[in-house]
Amino acid sequence: MSGNNSFEKLDKQIIDRIVKGEIGIVPTDTIYGVICDAMNPVAVEKVYAICERDTKKPFIITIARTTDLDLFGIALGKSDKEIIKNFWPGEVSVVFGCKSEKFRYLHRGGRSIAFRLPREKRFLEFLKKTGPLVATSANPQGKPQADSMEEAKTYFGDKVDFYVDGGKIANKTSTLISISNGKVKVLRDGSTKIKNDL
Repeated sequence: MSGNNSFEKLDKQIIDRIVKGEIGIVPTDTIYGVICDAMNPVAVEKVYAICERDTKKPFIITIARTTDLDLFGIALGKSDKEIIKNFWPGEVSVVFGCKSEKFRYLHRGGRSIAFRLPREKRFLEFLKKTGPLVATSANPQGKPQADSMEEAKTYFGDKVDFYVDGGKIANKTSTLISISNGKVKVLRDGSTKIKNDL
């Protein structure tokens, strides 16, 4: 990703567009992501339509700090906090229970949402300014992930409001886990190898 210089393009203008509810495709620390403000239900529904995604399947939310979970009414127990220290920041998404009907547009009735706290410092700084983001892979559901801006534009054209070119990205899908009773369960294998707790 050209030494991650692409993150320098995630400037104030891009932040302002996200805050206004626009949808964009940008380089994240793992993939090209279709992004929007996770606190904006209208924008989230647009991403479902743009990505032709199963509307019952929740998105992963990227956050800048663990305390961002408070925004979603998620209170971590002491053991959970200790466990996620092993995985965050990093390429691991963690599923937490979210019972609030306010966030039904995110949990889609399943009452749980996956969150990820990235490691890349400039991307984290970006997230601190935008707030939590939906950041799903840049491809219609069922198609391969776009690893370049050209591929993303082939998929989405003018369906999104803006693009940020980060060169070619070797896609790295995050590992998805849940935590229950102090034990970790791997729900999806990804770039970070984790063993299930027995």
